Amino acid sequence: MSPDSILHNLKARVGQLPQSYGVYYKNTLVALCHAMEDHILETQNQPLVLASFQKGKWYLQEAKRYRDIAHSAREVVILFAEESGFPQEQATNVHLVPLASDDPVTQEWNLVIYARDYQAMVLCQELSESDYGVGGLPREDSERKFYGLWTFDRHLVAEALAVHLERIARYNTPLAEQLGQTLADIIQSPAGPHTDMNVVVSRIVNYLQTSQLELVTLNRQRQAYEQLESQENKLHKNLTANKLQAFLRMAQRVDDQDPYNPSASWQVAALAETLGQLLDLASLSLRRLRLAGVLFRLGLAQVPPEVFLKAERERNDSESALWNNHPQIAAKLLQTMPELGAVTHIIAHQKEWWDGTGRPDGLQGEDIPLEARVLGLVATFQRLLQPRGTRPGYDLAEALSYCQKSSGTRWDPHLVEVLTHVVKLSQMGLLQLPTRPQGVPSAWVGEGLSG
Repeated sequence: MSPDSILHNLKARVGQLPQSYGVYYKNTLVALCHAMEDHILETQNQPLVLASFQKGKWYLQEAKRYRDIAHSAREVVILFAEESGFPQEQATNVHLVPLASDDPVTQEWNLVIYARDYQAMVLCQELSESDYGVGGLPREDSERKFYGLWTFDRHLVAEALAVHLERIARYNTPLAEQLGQTLADIIQSPAGPHTDMNVVVSRIVNYLQTSQLELVTLNRQRQAYEQLESQENKLHKNLTANKLQAFLRMAQRVDDQDPYNPSASWQVAALAETLGQLLDLASLSLRRLRLAGVLFRLGLAQVPPEVFLKAERERNDSESALWNNHPQIAAKLLQTMPELGAVTHIIAHQKEWWDGTGRPDGLQGEDIPLEARVLGLVATFQRLLQPRGTRPGYDLAEALSYCQKSSGTRWDPHLVEVLTHVVKLSQMGLLQLPTRPQGVPSAWVGEGLSG
């Protein structure tokens, strides 16, 4: 943090920054700024608005929005890098403060709002290349990170405004004095009901951080897939076979980093195949189901290793959301291979529930693809047989009982009956639960898989 930055000067004034101080993804900050600005547009409470735009980028993207804000604000002040090509024509209540190129505020992205009944701000600065670590600056805009804070604390917002006014005085003393008088007028105006959005915005931030974690994971998985595909291309194989091999390697990577369930893909594919045979599925449907079983955890390829060590109840909200949404992440990855369209459909809907309360589309009953119903049931049954964190593994009877309790709500009752039949035969020693499917993965791609 530069000793001449707004954040550093604010910390020097107040001693301690709020608990919200931390590192945030760009999309989280965009949503926060929009939420704060929307309140201005909705309430017309005539605040003083001060913004410093990182190299002018934010304003250039949001120019129309800030014209609307100017109509709803008493005064708007914009600090920007002088060489950024910032538009000079503004409304009469919009004041521009061009900054010297070496002023650290040119690297900051700040928004400060002060009305009599509403105070809010975001102060942040992007991580440096060294802060990002070994990977360096992110290639994807969505992966950019900023350290800083957000708050609705009246005192803290006023202190931040004072720091900004001191900076403005370096460039335009009369303007700083004028804005100081505007702030005093606002403080002395009659008070209305105070707006406290801390609880609401806290929830928004947590949700967006979780969503962004999924997006970043997807981007990283795509990069991993591209690297694996590139390796296969060096062998001069057929492009379609190369893509499938890359996905199979990613599925194997998931199993390799899961110490509690290192054979999940093969076992789920094998048991799904067994149920499919008992259901008398056509040969093509069996092929699709087998491949969906091997790839069903593809969306966990870039999950941090420590998440695999935790039981379901031990994960935090972000980890649980990422784990629960892995079918949709896998489906997005598989969309790059149209030949696997039908397989992708199975994987995407493996967490639909028989009563319509599942995800992602809330499909109900027979509307859920049969292969997806099989995959969802088998994946849960197999998972329960393995320990996870502090949760011990279930025995066959316990895992079956767990599934039977959700028959008719989560699972297709007929499929639960078929699974029960398989387990009973296994308990009697007449059938051994399969651990590998009969098909050969490299030969599964062929005409009709996508249809």
